[in-house]
Amino acid sequence: MLKNYTLLALLLTLCQLAWAQRSNTIQGRVLSADGAAVSGASVVLEHTRYGTTTNDEGYFEISHVPDGTYRVRAMLLGFEGNAQSVTLAQGQAKSVTLTLSPNARQVSEVEVFGVRDKQPEKLDAITRLPLKPSEQIQSISVISEKLIEQQGALTVVEGVRNVPGVYTYATYGGVRESISSRGFRGIPTLKNGVRVMTDFRGQGFSTDMQGVESVQVLKGASSVTMGASTDLGGPGGIVNIVTKTPKFENTGSLSLRAGSWGLIRPTFDVQRVLDKDNKVAVRLNGAYENGGKFRDHMSNESFYINPSLEWRPNNRSTLTLEMDYFDEAQNIDPGTVNLSADNSENRIYDLPRERYFGFESDKTDVQHSTYTARYNYNLSSNLYLRAAFFNSNYNADAIKTGLSALKTDEANNINVDQANWYRRSIAHNSTREDNSTVLQLDLVGRKLETGKTNHTFQVGVDYRYIDLFQPTYNSIAIDQINVFDPATISHTLPENLPAFERTGGTQSYDYRFGATLQDVIQLTDWARVYGGVRYSTNKTRSKGETSATTEFWNPLAGVMFTVTDGLNIFGSYTNSTNPRSAAVVDANGDPLGAERIDQLEAGIKSEWLNDRLRFNLTLYKINNKNMNLKAFTVDENGTVLETGYYIKGGNDERKGVEVELTGRVLENLEIVTGYAYIDAQYKEHTTFVPGSAPNNTPKHTFNAYANYTFRNGLLQGLSLGTGAYYLGKRPYNDWTVEGVQYHDIEPNTAPWYNKAYTLVNAQIGYEFKKHWGVRALFNNVFDEVGYDAYRSNFIDRIQPRNFSGIVTYKF
Repeated sequence: MLKNYTLLALLLTLCQLAWAQRSNTIQGRVLSADGAAVSGASVVLEHTRYGTTTNDEGYFEISHVPDGTYRVRAMLLGFEGNAQSVTLAQGQAKSVTLTLSPNARQVSEVEVFGVRDKQPEKLDAITRLPLKPSEQIQSISVISEKLIEQQGALTVVEGVRNVPGVYTYATYGGVRESISSRGFRGIPTLKNGVRVMTDFRGQGFSTDMQGVESVQVLKGASSVTMGASTDLGGPGGIVNIVTKTPKFENTGSLSLRAGSWGLIRPTFDVQRVLDKDNKVAVRLNGAYENGGKFRDHMSNESFYINPSLEWRPNNRSTLTLEMDYFDEAQNIDPGTVNLSADNSENRIYDLPRERYFGFESDKTDVQHSTYTARYNYNLSSNLYLRAAFFNSNYNADAIKTGLSALKTDEANNINVDQANWYRRSIAHNSTREDNSTVLQLDLVGRKLETGKTNHTFQVGVDYRYIDLFQPTYNSIAIDQINVFDPATISHTLPENLPAFERTGGTQSYDYRFGATLQDVIQLTDWARVYGGVRYSTNKTRSKGETSATTEFWNPLAGVMFTVTDGLNIFGSYTNSTNPRSAAVVDANGDPLGAERIDQLEAGIKSEWLNDRLRFNLTLYKINNKNMNLKAFTVDENGTVLETGYYIKGGNDERKGVEVELTGRVLENLEIVTGYAYIDAQYKEHTTFVPGSAPNNTPKHTFNAYANYTFRNGLLQGLSLGTGAYYLGKRPYNDWTVEGVQYHDIEPNTAPWYNKAYTLVNAQIGYEFKKHWGVRALFNNVFDEVGYDAYRSNFIDRIQPRNFSGIVTYKF
């Protein structure tokens, strides 16, 4: 409690110091080259949060500016202008006249990784620091709205495949996007900084990309800013989906996409400034989608809406309110089957597209809404308060078909050479009502000088609350099918089936509090030191019982050296904690306690060609030692039995290399390339064979994308793009030692490997001089056959070759 009062006193003292500063004003007018007033232009003080827009007569005013020297710049798409230097002191008011000139050949500041020389929008929701990705000690990649639009990405997975070492874990019948990184299963996926689907297995969720401004991937242990690694994939990183908010522009767009398998997708995005003083702006975008499923007997329909409002009552304050709502109903694909009788080798059945093992009534139904409020208050030019509230309501239910191979029947030649006969049943699938809330409060300083050093720091607290209800139901046996014989496969459920019966369920609550301190100390022009620590508490309540509160500390430390301008070398250490419940006990009944994951990371972060091109090289090593592992025994009949207690042991080690080159090589040519090598293996283990790899972990991934735009001549406005994405072979089960049962895997049975696959996509677009644009997308051009799977279930084929066209009108 004393620590909390000390922190509050520090915040109040800093606030008083900031209020004591005098206020200054910068005012003026923005004119075109011919002397005409320019309305709606953005006027900013570079590298600060101060800014405004011009009124109908081109006038602007920026008040409450602290003492100092600033560069004032006017900006408007399609124009260029020079910045002017202004020095303010002791309540001064300065006037400037800024000129903008048309520039038909101007290259947009928005690159495939976002805006140059600037922190991506809302990245501080997960990093909590006002730094660009190249300045962060953690490995961060950003997929911008521009890249999403160029590639026509309809899912988060299609976006993050542009990040080296990030790949699909499973799609669970094509309805959820589970993403892996650095050999960890299903890393957590967030929307605007808050967990959406809180299943610890990282089973992912679906969302509509129309409302996505960027996808931010923070790889590796992220404990300092996000808390404990309670998920299986937590140490691998997080994916944060950022939704769109107003840019104080009067713009809009409408588009219509149509494509293979009956895909129809209209979208809209409209922004408006509501008042003459340019203090209030709104944005509304949405989408409707129907079709697009490549298997017969399957359907898909979704609706998405995303309204937001931003209010800037003065030049110190910004309040942003946003909401998005997603409603989706689509068929679940049971996928195909592995015909290996003992499931020890890869004999995936190449299921024809017109064949479907499920029922037309198999549907997943998702309603997902998020609410966000952010408030920023500038105490001075380099000190601000940030408060944020996030809430997510994720309700999902589904009926899915389950397939289980029949037992060996030599008399009828079933499952002797091929496992082609299966028993079908239907059941509810991952039914949940998932409500998550996050509160954050931060005091952030940027380059505050203390003697010969300066500090960029963050001190803050956060509170997370999860309310989760998961009912369970019985399954219902239906029939038996021969996967080779379509005549045995009906897609309509028999009449007079009994109704599902509720068999149980859980209502659980999770409470987490954290306090975080981070400081980046600029020691010299070429050296900076990073330090951080997080104090976290975790408590759960389920079945009327409340767990004891667990407490833990997690540090982060690192250094970064600037070899030359734009070229940085860094190294860091961090750890994260996996708290375990009191039910995890040893042979004496004593709790084994939390697990710890340690990470070492080093590499190069660099910016070239005026931050048009970024090259990053990262080396990492992550160890999870002394884990809590189930203990087993083998009876006199050779049957493996659980003992009911746990033992400490094992060493899950992940190490690897990630290389990333992203940006604009030439004025006309943009590229996104990456390669990752992942060496993930179990070591010193009592459960898994030492040296074996975790389920679904590839050794190699590779991504490459290039887009060329003609800016002059007869072909001006034409763009051509192509991309290739490689996912290496990976084991589809874990390899347990003799005498240990795990996920119904036969002990000491080597896993089968899923084959590598390469996707090749292509795009061609044309932007007309005024409002219209067209784009054609060709996906999986060579009709590659590849599969993603959850162990031996949901063996889902990647989409076959498909085509779509988009027409866009901008106003």
